[in-house]
Amino acid sequence: MDNAKKLDDMMPREIVEALDKYIIGQDEAKKLVAVAIRNRVRRKKLSDEMRAEVTPKNIIMIGPTGVGKTEIARRIAKLANAPFVKVEATKYTEVGYVGRDVESMVRDLMASAVALVKEEKFKENESKVEGEVEERLLDLLIPAIDKEKKEQDVQVQDVRNSMRNMLRSGALDDKEVEMSVPAMKINGFSVMGASSDNSVELGNIFEDINSMFQNSGRDKRRKVTVKRAREIIREDLLNKSVDNDKVMDEAKSRCEEMGIIFIDEIDKIANRNNTSGTDVSREGVQRDILPIVEGTKVTTKWGVIDTTNILFIAAGAFSVSKPSDLIPELQGRFPLRVELRDLKAEDFYRILTEPNNAIVKQYKALLETEGVNLIFTDEALHKVAEIAEKANSQSDNIGARRLHTVMEKLLEDLSFNAEDKKGQSVEITAEYVENTLKDIIESQDLTRYIL
Repeated sequence: MDNAKKLDDMMPREIVEALDKYIIGQDEAKKLVAVAIRNRVRRKKLSDEMRAEVTPKNIIMIGPTGVGKTEIARRIAKLANAPFVKVEATKYTEVGYVGRDVESMVRDLMASAVALVKEEKFKENESKVEGEVEERLLDLLIPAIDKEKKEQDVQVQDVRNSMRNMLRSGALDDKEVEMSVPAMKINGFSVMGASSDNSVELGNIFEDINSMFQNSGRDKRRKVTVKRAREIIREDLLNKSVDNDKVMDEAKSRCEEMGIIFIDEIDKIANRNNTSGTDVSREGVQRDILPIVEGTKVTTKWGVIDTTNILFIAAGAFSVSKPSDLIPELQGRFPLRVELRDLKAEDFYRILTEPNNAIVKQYKALLETEGVNLIFTDEALHKVAEIAEKANSQSDNIGARRLHTVMEKLLEDLSFNAEDKKGQSVEITAEYVENTLKDIIESQDLTRYIL
């Protein structure tokens, strides 16, 4: 059963429990988003007439950086197996000015949907093409032999079988073979699986460049390693194994019905009751975003996308402005609002230890690659959490990101000299934390040590 089907069976409480594996606290925000996602599943079960009347209830998340706004949206998208893009409101300019137009967020979302569906289809077909990949590699490794002789000659078959075993063991990965490589592969502009925030936009650019040149140039013979040849052959076969028309149809449907656009820094384009040129431009961007959120049709290279049922989640610190500073029409399109609270020491402690991708687990895994067994005492982790809270309170509040800077400072010498500790266990105690971060703990100007 795939992720999309699993989500269809999950109630809001179960969705929150799934988010709890990665995000600490912010229960109110998680509940709000969980209900919004569940309502999209419920909408599918309505009659056609009723379904047309029910649209997503867009959300504004209010809170400082690093408290989980983006992560909640990103994890929900993964859970829902839905297309997702994060954009920054400040990157857009009013129509008529140089800069990105707001419709590009929809084109990025569709690009994400295409990449998502293609990746799924590739995974489905991967086992089917693996045999053909091996045969093509063997043809490259073994001198050309008449096809009939290749099938009948027992000696040839023995050689191929022996070579096949070596291929599967990885013994031939570094051996070079000569093969025809498409020009777009030589340039390295592959966009397979592009789904991260920036890779969608870059993928579109590279894809457009490739489409301009790939037909004008011929395939070139090049020497590549067997490992690289396997990747090129597999990608070629996988591309041929999928029906692009079906991929586009499914991607379009998923984009329109399950897509999520996360608009960050929405507070930066609020007017703040000012009529200066800058604020007028901000209002222009808001008015350009409005029809996208209300529901309009945007032309993309994959076809026309209707934005009516795309879920929009906006976020901002609103430390200077407030949501009511947005134009009334745009406010009305974000009826659900939730405020995320600042993180406290107990939250930092939980973030260090509880999530599946907890920071402590990451650092332990990194040093294990050098043969160092890193052990943290509970008291040490509480001390790190306290320092992170103090740093946020006395300088810019950057939320959970503060833990990364504190941990880097704490483990800086140990990471640098890891080769000297190979095969050893190193215990990080509260005393070790205090001694290592003594200057930080005593300093009133924490920004000298931790950004």
